Amino acid sequence: MNKWFKHIGVAIALLFSVSVFAHDAPKVGDTNEVNGQIWAQLKAGEEGYTTSTSEFHGQAINTYDLRVLELRSDILAPAMMAALFGMIIIFVLFIKVNGISKLHGGFSGKLVYRWSKFDVSIHWLGAIPCLLLILTGLTLLAGRFFFQPYIGEGLWAGLVNAAKQIHDIMAIPFMIGWALMTVLWAKNQMPKMYDLKWMMVVGGYINFGPFKGKHPDAGFANAGEKLWFWAFAVFGLVVSASGMLLLFPNLFEPSRTLSLVALILHSVGAIIITAFSIVHIFMATVMSEGGMECMVSGYCDETWASQHHNLWFDEIKENGTLKYKD
Repeated sequence: MNKWFKHIGVAIALLFSVSVFAHDAPKVGDTNEVNGQIWAQLKAGEEGYTTSTSEFHGQAINTYDLRVLELRSDILAPAMMAALFGMIIIFVLFIKVNGISKLHGGFSGKLVYRWSKFDVSIHWLGAIPCLLLILTGLTLLAGRFFFQPYIGEGLWAGLVNAAKQIHDIMAIPFMIGWALMTVLWAKNQMPKMYDLKWMMVVGGYINFGPFKGKHPDAGFANAGEKLWFWAFAVFGLVVSASGMLLLFPNLFEPSRTLSLVALILHSVGAIIITAFSIVHIFMATVMSEGGMECMVSGYCDETWASQHHNLWFDEIKENGTLKYKD
């Protein structure tokens, strides 16, 4: 009998405990009431205590314009897709209709010194991370709107995590490459009056109509390359500065609003660099026959130099700095 009494007593105690917890558990109305009291106390000047040393530690809640998020989803995400895939489609169609810019007379077989090994190295130091940042940035910015609906949740989670890790790691070498190229190459990228003529005939790359057969003057860098360089320099700075803010929030301790502004600027800069990068890649690898050799070996064919950069080629011949590959 004593065992039965013990079992009955334990059961009664458990039921009593459950009823007490159920009675004491905060309800939705009670939670709202508590929150209301907290806000009333804050408005009345009540002060709390925090170990945070941030300048925003006294701000009870972050407020920001929700239109910033709509801008990201409705405009920036589609723009990033267009900058990458749209530019690729445009160039493929253009080359199909126009063809490429061939070397008149073919390759000479003589390779002219154009870039040092160090220049080639810093180009790829910036270029390879740039490509990886574009692909991973596309995933992070536009993936949820264009990719996620068509793949499983597990695959999407793994893809986003990998993209985030690669994006964060590649940011540093990209910024180093960007800084070196901007500082060391700027002297050859200054605009000249003859650049306007280059623009007016689209660099001589059009193979039909009044533009056919035109070969405008160009120095070490032509007008198109200069436009790409300064776009990369300016928006590379925007991407780098905003990226540092987002990459090291504990170091800079930005407000929520500043973080969102940095995110928008980062996205805009990335979109512009992406569009220019596609043009640059197509021009170097497909559109201009013999152009890719420059950033592989540092040398260019003599015919390519005289056809696309005649002023520079004439200059190095006159001042005695012309060097051929042995």
